[in-house]
Parts: sequence; C-alpha cells; structure tokens
Amino acid sequence: MSFGGFNEGGGVQPMAEINTTPLVDVMLVLLVIFIITAPLFHQAVPIDLPRADAKRIDDKPHTIQLALDAAGSLFLDGAPADRTAVDAALRAAAPANPELHLRADRATRYEKVADIMAVAQHAGITRIAFVTEPATR
Repeated sequence: MSFGGFNEGGGVQPMAEINTTPLVDVMLVLLVIFIITAPLFHQAVPIDLPRADAKRIDDKPHTIQLALDAAGSLFLDGAPADRTAVDAALRAAAPANPELHLRADRATRYEKVADIMAVAQHAGITRIAFVTEPATR
C-alpha cells in the first residue's frame, strides 16, 4: 500500500482520498443480479379458475364447556350435571375430537379437578383448556 508519492523531499504525506472504484463495481454487480432475479420471484401462472357456489366450511373445533364450583357441583354447557352424565357426554363427543373448556372455582379442591381430568382422559378427550379470568391490577 502506498501512503505517499515518489518525491524525494522526505516528507511522507498520508493519502486523503478513498478509492471508490471497487465499491461502484460491487454495487453494479449486485444491481445486475437483482435485475435478473427479481422477475423470478413472481412465478404465478395466469389461469381462469371455474366458479362454483359452495358454503364455507367452519373450522372451529367443537367445544364442551364444563364448570366446577366450590362445592364440587358440575355444570355441563351451563346445565347442572352429575359425574356419570358428564362421563357419558364426553364419551359421546370424543370421536369428534372436541376441546374441553374447564372452568373451576378458585376454592375448588384439586382432588375434584383431577377427577374431572381423569374422566376426560378415560372418555378419550385429548385437548383440555383451563379457563381463567384476567388478573385485576
């Protein structure tokens, strides 16, 4: 690298200019590459699709609402139910792969919640969601 000229004065002056030619060369190469590859990003084939009247399919999963109060009473979709009715309803709904939304009171014993989870597991329910309320600040 040269930092000065060929003068014989002995005073060495640093070069104050930046050579921008390599920078311009690199930028032109990148510009050409982007010009060539930009049309390749849009590969849609123009086709005329047929028209059909069809209903939209709802992909919402079937949910079962199950509430458990502090006394241990069960409410299936808002209606009071006993453990055997809940077991029968869960077994009947299991082939449709529903989602069980379990709402348990804060004062409910863990034993009751675990019992309901065991009933759901034996019925074949694989998706259980615990519904809570947002914390107040």
